[in-house]
Amino acid sequence: MNPLQSLGHITLNILSDIGKIFLFTISVISNTFRAPFYIKEVFTQFLNIGYFSLPVVGLTTIFTGGALTLQIYSGGARFNAEAVVPQIVAIGMVRELGPVLVGLMIAARVTSSIAAEIATMKVTEQLDALKTLSTDPIKYLVVPRVLAGIVTVPVLVGIGNTIGILGGYLVATKTLGFNWASYLQSTVDFLEMSDIISSLVKGSVFGGIATLMGCYFGINSGRGARGVGNATKSSVETAAILILATNFLLTGVFF
Repeated sequence: MNPLQSLGHITLNILSDIGKIFLFTISVISNTFRAPFYIKEVFTQFLNIGYFSLPVVGLTTIFTGGALTLQIYSGGARFNAEAVVPQIVAIGMVRELGPVLVGLMIAARVTSSIAAEIATMKVTEQLDALKTLSTDPIKYLVVPRVLAGIVTVPVLVGIGNTIGILGGYLVATKTLGFNWASYLQSTVDFLEMSDIISSLVKGSVFGGIATLMGCYFGINSGRGARGVGNATKSSVETAAILILATNFLLTGVFF
């Protein structure tokens, strides 16, 4: 019976965690529309989550766009279909690679940072200090970060898509001999507004997931240095898995 008991414990723990995350999400949503509103904190998080993430997003997407161009050209050459490179690079970056890569980079950079910051505040009893000052930690710490993630990550996705396509353009025109005008024209003609909208919607959802998981595991972290480390690790793992699973679901919905 031991294997069955272990499986039962694991299942119950997973269901318990799902329930806690669901209740935490409901609490965040309800607090978003109730005063007071910490506008300054929201704009601070715009900088931390959005602006300061631009370098890693730009480097990740430009190299991915270049590598994708080389791979598609190599595969297309087997069927004399090299001309489809601009179209597939554009649709691949905008529909899938751009949102997913940006979401995972945000999970690696922002989710870990938020979880470590809030978990450290809990260990040093700063969260308790906020409560004694009649300040709700969810309204003051969580809501601004989640709002900033929902708003800024789609912007990062749009920038990442553009830079990724630019990386493919540079490789195609400088290395593979494509005409620059026809490459750009093929890219513009092939992309549809639905592709761009779906990409931005994914970015918004991924931003909400990444920031929400960082806040959840930070507030519910254990005590001590080990608790901070475990919260940081669990937040990134959960955010990455949820982003990939949600991407699959949203792709099915849109396409």
